[in-house]
Amino acid sequence: MKTTLKLLLVFGLMVAPVATPTFIESGGGGAYAQRRLPHYREGVPLDSIQLSDPFILADSATHTYYMTGTGGLLWTSRNLQTWDGPRHVVEIDTASWMGPHPQIWAAELHYYRGKYYYFATFTNNAVTIDSVAGRRIPRRACHVLVSDKPDGPYRPMASPVYLPAHMPTLDATLFEDTDGHPYMVFCHEWLQNLDGTVERIRLTDDLTGTYGTMRTLFRASDSPWSRNDEGTGPNQVTDGPFLFRTQTGCLGMLWTSWIGKVYTQGVAYSASGTIEGPWVQEPKPITPPNYGHGMLFRDWRGRLLCAIHSHQVVHGRTVRHPHLFLMDDEGDRLTTLANFKP
Repeated sequence: MKTTLKLLLVFGLMVAPVATPTFIESGGGGAYAQRRLPHYREGVPLDSIQLSDPFILADSATHTYYMTGTGGLLWTSRNLQTWDGPRHVVEIDTASWMGPHPQIWAAELHYYRGKYYYFATFTNNAVTIDSVAGRRIPRRACHVLVSDKPDGPYRPMASPVYLPAHMPTLDATLFEDTDGHPYMVFCHEWLQNLDGTVERIRLTDDLTGTYGTMRTLFRASDSPWSRNDEGTGPNQVTDGPFLFRTQTGCLGMLWTSWIGKVYTQGVAYSASGTIEGPWVQEPKPITPPNYGHGMLFRDWRGRLLCAIHSHQVVHGRTVRHPHLFLMDDEGDRLTTLANFKP
């Protein structure tokens, strides 16, 4: 996703200590440094939206689907077919480590214990934290915002940081394990460690901060299917972890990497049934080629769907659209049944 495509999702000017950022229109995945307000539209077909890393919250309280992703904007729908948006929903502290113009990647919405939480990756390109193999690494980290409503506004909480400042981290998600504790699951970016990892750290019960130390769950090189561009070994990238349980109680994790230049959705399963693993990689990808960064949700009819983005390069431009697959989790393994058209 981000490390390969060099996304340039740039905010506009802000002068107040807490402000609403200006994003490119829908975070379509290309390198477009545009400072413009989003153009709000109604009745937009899902496959007409350009968006990387789509995440859909099916909110029973409002009987509405809320979709966000890279770019940090919000779309809403009653039927999954047509969508209204995008809208600003984030207010950041411009005096924090994020700075006044952070990029937002891979935003997620979670309803947890009576509140709505916004997990996202923020990048402050004005700050350099490391340089590895000739690559400058900016300040990039996962952070959590909160709101009383699914459509925001989402604002920072008590903790100024969730993860170590010297590490570039991305693509955080929320998971509550069998111990009843919430965890942040995220990636330590391959640009620094040269073999991307998926990590976990415990969150406080109110999600206002982290607790204890992080632990590596697996590395990109553990994948039997990913390949670098030369085809000589595993790819270095870990993207988009999302944890789920099958109906039989097996704990799995969707995550994404590459087979050469083909964006690819993989899955791993915990041998212990808990977040601690060990995590065993499935031998083959779970979706067709050039789809990735998937997540799971159920529609109002109870069908299990995977929200994911397609990945194409058209005339040198990266184009990504939200896509839905119908999934099955009745057994011990998640399977992809078919493309899903609402």
